[in-house]
Amino acid sequence: MASSMGGMFPGQQAPGQIPVGGPGGPGQSGFPGAGVPGARVPGNNTLVDELEASFEACFASLVSQDYVNGTDQEEIRTGVDQCIQKFLDVARQTECFFLQKRLQLSVQKPEQVVKEDVSELRNELQRKEMLVQKHLAKLHHWQQVLEDVSGLQRKPTDLPPPGPLAFLEQASASLPPAPLKPN
Repeated sequence: MASSMGGMFPGQQAPGQIPVGGPGGPGQSGFPGAGVPGARVPGNNTLVDELEASFEACFASLVSQDYVNGTDQEEIRTGVDQCIQKFLDVARQTECFFLQKRLQLSVQKPEQVVKEDVSELRNELQRKEMLVQKHLAKLHHWQQVLEDVSGLQRKPTDLPPPGPLAFLEQASASLPPAPLKPN
């Protein structure tokens, strides 16, 4: 399996790769730590190293003193665009590498791909089940609120509906009873 991962990890070179040079030009990293043990060695870069170097070059071009002190905005824009384009190219190469490895895996071990798909579907099903439970809890809450509000509205309606004489009936109910007349 390690031989099939050629070009992705240290000590391996993928076929058709072009070493990435920093802002200093080919062979010169142009980054802090150049010439220091553990620094990148030109020609021995992997896709990950190239991606990292191109990412660093994007930032280096943005904070470089040449660009800060430069007066030609078009030159600055062109330099930054070149760094970004190089980063995007290496990112596409890295994506292509992983897609190739995925294709190899699907050919060599199709059951592994099926297991991964089943696992992804289970995770998605669990996520959706949790979402359904969350919505059901909200639904029950609002149903309870609606029942409470409806219950408050029903209590006044337990009385007979007010008619045209309802005001007089209420007013007369608050008066003391009238004395009875003897027959």
